[in-house]
Amino acid sequence: MSEAPQHTPSDDDSRDSEALDRSVATAAMRLAAEKGWSRVGLLEVARTAGVPLSAFHHRYRGRADLLAALSRVADATVLAGDTAGTAGTDPTETTRDRLFDVMMRRFDALLPFREGLRAVMRDLLGEPATALAFLCPFGRSMAWMLRGAGIDPDRRGGSAQVAALGAIQARVLRVFLDDDSADLSRTMAALDIELKRAERWAATFCRWSGKNSRRAEPSAASTA
Repeated sequence: MSEAPQHTPSDDDSRDSEALDRSVATAAMRLAAEKGWSRVGLLEVARTAGVPLSAFHHRYRGRADLLAALSRVADATVLAGDTAGTAGTDPTETTRDRLFDVMMRRFDALLPFREGLRAVMRDLLGEPATALAFLCPFGRSMAWMLRGAGIDPDRRGGSAQVAALGAIQARVLRVFLDDDSADLSRTMAALDIELKRAERWAATFCRWSGKNSRRAEPSAASTA
């Protein structure tokens, strides 16, 4: 008896998943804008998106997965700009410049969903379980934004970088949601301030940890 052929992921699978995420995210944010995030249910999202429940339930098992879908849509839009895998290879760009570019492209990607996101931010404080469940996919998105800027979050200290970028995104998002400027200038200014602040903190921490390391291990300086 011959074995059934195994299915391997393909570009078509990836495109199908991205299209599904976009349909679901669009439906979820539209409903959130119309009636409030707290009143958005999975069944209504599936019907609005035109996705059969047999396909919907495999990928979207809870309301946090709807937010994860939106996050993946933004990820895909940002990362599509790095088709050749050249992120971080320009020696004239600073790390902050690359992060600024990546995160602004992310906010641009979120712009069509802003009305729904406003409703999410209003209601999510009253839904700690949903917010907690979203933390893992949100962290994965922030890790991919770092990679998109040519920063490897899988190295030592990467988890702290992911957490820091997540905090920056959360703070700037509040400005973005109320930014009525034509070019998102208020969002750009807020992001610039936050990235500069993070850069200063990182430099201070590196100096502090470096001094402690030299005290604890005098020979370490010779290998630096």
